[in-house]
Amino acid sequence: MAEKPNMRLDKNPMPSQEPDVRNKNFNEVALGYTEELALDEAKRCLNCKNKPCMQGCPVMVHIPDFIQEIKAGDYEKAYQIIAATSALPAVCGRVCPQESQCEKYCVRGKKGDPVGIGRLERFAADWHNTNAKAAPEKPESNGHRVAVIGSGPAGLTCAGDLARLGYEVTVFEALHLAGGVLVYGIPEFRLPKSIVQKEVDGLKALGVEISTDTVVGRTITVDELMSEQGFEAVFIGSGAGLPMFMKIPGVNYKGVLSANEFLTRINLMKAYLPGSDTPIVHPKKVAVVGGGNVAMDAARCAKRLGAEVYIVYRRGMEELPARKEEVEHAEEEGIIFKTLCNPVEILADSDDNVTQVRCIKMELGEPDASGRRRPVEIPGSEFEIDVDCVIMALGTSPNPLIKSTTAGLEINKKGGIVVNEDGLTSRENVYAGGDAVTGAATVILAMGAGKTAAKAHHEALSGK
Repeated sequence: MAEKPNMRLDKNPMPSQEPDVRNKNFNEVALGYTEELALDEAKRCLNCKNKPCMQGCPVMVHIPDFIQEIKAGDYEKAYQIIAATSALPAVCGRVCPQESQCEKYCVRGKKGDPVGIGRLERFAADWHNTNAKAAPEKPESNGHRVAVIGSGPAGLTCAGDLARLGYEVTVFEALHLAGGVLVYGIPEFRLPKSIVQKEVDGLKALGVEISTDTVVGRTITVDELMSEQGFEAVFIGSGAGLPMFMKIPGVNYKGVLSANEFLTRINLMKAYLPGSDTPIVHPKKVAVVGGGNVAMDAARCAKRLGAEVYIVYRRGMEELPARKEEVEHAEEEGIIFKTLCNPVEILADSDDNVTQVRCIKMELGEPDASGRRRPVEIPGSEFEIDVDCVIMALGTSPNPLIKSTTAGLEINKKGGIVVNEDGLTSRENVYAGGDAVTGAATVILAMGAGKTAAKAHHEALSGK
């Protein structure tokens, strides 16, 4: 007789560092489920016959199947089920927006909390990384060579899927360390870099070569990879690393910087460590402009450097695009939210050092094209916030380097590479996916694009 499911309405809470402790260190905030918590949460899954949760997963993880293995106590089998379709289980268990994807469709969410799918994925991945000793076997080569540009989630996923099919894959990374946005964009306290490195090492064991410090478009071009280096196909997963700034007076003053630069210095270069050679601004009062996950990451990093931090966002708390969990963590850690206001000018002293950001209050008007209510300025409501640093976290767009050095590559108005449903560009045997196509989006959507392109690569090159 099958065991009855656990019908408690709320999911098991995630053990975490206390807010007043974690806002002073860069150690991981969420500590992960214990075995007892994971077993209890797994029992909340109803193992639905039609698996509605899977429709929300861009890489189609067999969610109820891996949860049933956790329930049975076979954690390694649970991991292998996840790994069959996801190249980065330990990463996705930490940074995927499950609440708007798989958990959004969970039947348990109709009356109470959905099953903690992401927390269970992290549990299985962490158990594997702690206990599994054998490296994955390198598949026999099929003789085909593929180049992957960028070692972020799209590139790593594409490389991993192709390597498992026997392709000889080389990943070209512009920076000195593989991982893309996973290492330069997401802070250590949300995604420890040792976990990213473990995932990269797993791909190397499959035979994937990683060529760092290689700026495609400068060091070598897409055309040269194919005509001179002998690669039969290329996947462009170079991300969206070009930051956006507000068009207001004062953006060139000292102390105004992009979230990209701030986070790269902290995450990739470890500038927060006392012995770091990388300079970093150590502000006392910071305004982070924006309301997405990147804004939360920048604000929480600045807080850990000892600053008083404001989030300045033109809509209200309910409209913040960041994950609810990240907003809650930021509030707990002492970040001050200045919503329904927007910067109109940055002020500085005689040496051009930032002293204030002038804002105007906003109210929500009629919905815009996206369906969200449009923020409208309230005349005469300007006010100033005393700051010595302004961090712009307004989004990013694809870097123009590859498109400017690759003839015949069709680009859309926003700078993204145009692809068909298989990820194929306007160039034969050249595919693209992730933020280089869509602009800044989520890790799991980039992984889905890498998976789609790998499948199309294989069908085109193998004739299957």
